[in-house]
Amino acid sequence: MSEETKNLQQEDNEQDVNDLRRIRVEKLEAMQKAGNDPFKITTACQTDTNAEITAKFEAVEAETAALPEDERPEQVRIENVSVCGRIMTWRDMGKANFIDVTDRSGRMQVYVRMNDIGEEQFAEFKKWDIGDIIEVKGFVFRTRRGQISIHAQEIRLLSKSLLPLPEKFHGLKDTDTRYRQRYLDLIVNPEVKDTFFKRSQIIKEVRNYLDSLNFIEVETPMLVANAGGAAARPFVTHHNTLNEDFKLRISLELYLKRLIAGGMERVYEIGRVFRNEGMDTKHNPEFTLMELYQAYTDYHGMMDLVEGLIRHCAEKVLGTTKVVYGEDEIDLSKPFERLPMLDAIKKYTGLDLDPLSFDEVKKLAEDRGLEVDKNFKKGDIVNLFFEEYVEENLVQPTFIMDYPVEISPLTKRKPDKPDYVERFELFITRREFANAYSELNDPIDQRSRFEAQEELFAAGNDEANHTDEDFLTAMEYGMPPTGGIGIGIDRLVMFLTNSPSIRDVLLFPTMKSID
Repeated sequence: MSEETKNLQQEDNEQDVNDLRRIRVEKLEAMQKAGNDPFKITTACQTDTNAEITAKFEAVEAETAALPEDERPEQVRIENVSVCGRIMTWRDMGKANFIDVTDRSGRMQVYVRMNDIGEEQFAEFKKWDIGDIIEVKGFVFRTRRGQISIHAQEIRLLSKSLLPLPEKFHGLKDTDTRYRQRYLDLIVNPEVKDTFFKRSQIIKEVRNYLDSLNFIEVETPMLVANAGGAAARPFVTHHNTLNEDFKLRISLELYLKRLIAGGMERVYEIGRVFRNEGMDTKHNPEFTLMELYQAYTDYHGMMDLVEGLIRHCAEKVLGTTKVVYGEDEIDLSKPFERLPMLDAIKKYTGLDLDPLSFDEVKKLAEDRGLEVDKNFKKGDIVNLFFEEYVEENLVQPTFIMDYPVEISPLTKRKPDKPDYVERFELFITRREFANAYSELNDPIDQRSRFEAQEELFAAGNDEANHTDEDFLTAMEYGMPPTGGIGIGIDRLVMFLTNSPSIRDVLLFPTMKSID
């Protein structure tokens, strides 16, 4: 189809929508003139959701089936229910109509008959449209075709839909429209609503799990003078009253560690962070991060914690530890593999980089076509090998441990291997899900790491950290040995809902403005 044809088709569709909207507006105006303005209604009765009604009716049926045959009623029914929702389908059979009404829990068939609601109300009902929001009162029964339904005895229009919904057999498929008009996506695609209900459950279970371990949930600033704790470019904004530029936080780390130094011992935060970087199926400029810090443990303790946390969320939200993501089935019931980065590179390339010098590692990388920045040190190149040759193999849950110090400025060094640090990242389905450290608590070492980061920034790396003097002061008062971890909530939701893109699990993802 040519671009010209597409544009003409879009113009025709827009004209059709405008015509349909005009008709609906005229219907609304007629209702208002007759004194039946639905927008003046302030409340409605919803005794149960559609899903609750279905569950209750099936329970009554089971109880009835257990009665002696001579004590069973001719028809099982539940009296006096009231539901509210949106009309999604309509089957007109003259003086009797079947409509499907959807609420937050799902759909319910409603049987509307003129003899039950009255001729005048039925005439008004027939003027309503798919998309209108209504209240239905009646009793629940099972039709001769076996479908649980509500037999309407009263029916009321609560809100008039002025725009038509997408055609029911094709629905809303265009991803750009779905992300920009999420409200419409939620109306016509029930599986989308289910994803976001699961997202809420997952965050609830993260909290439940951490609260059960005596962690305290806290809140820290989003507007900061020094955005540190991650390798990312921050967004900058201006505070008018203070006449000072602030940055939007890129991590939660440095303030949470201040609280560890202050003696809170176990803290976590679930909140938005902002990184002014690229966008793809795994990245959005603002995303939800959970970070926690626990005194008197290390990165091994963090491995145990995150393994238990993810397993707990799967069990509670999905009811299973076998998770299907794309073409992969992930078994969370088994212990997660723990593999040092150098061992992982050796496993998948056969190369032992540990004893090699910087020049030798650099030559190996250049011979393989890897792009080596002029400011890279040996650890940076080791990480290049990992990203190029190892990540694509990490399908089942795997902790990659012991990262080079050059790429981990806030992490405690390994006592027996000071060029590497006590850090891990958790990979599942070839993606990183968690990043954790044995936290650096030596303020002198920390200052030297900040100085190295400042040198990188001066050399042109705009993702390097800056020295945070107040954080260093907190450390100088004494910070206990601590384990810390960050988990991307959005990626966890993607995994547990089998969603291919981060935009599928963000209600309102960042989008470019339409001209």
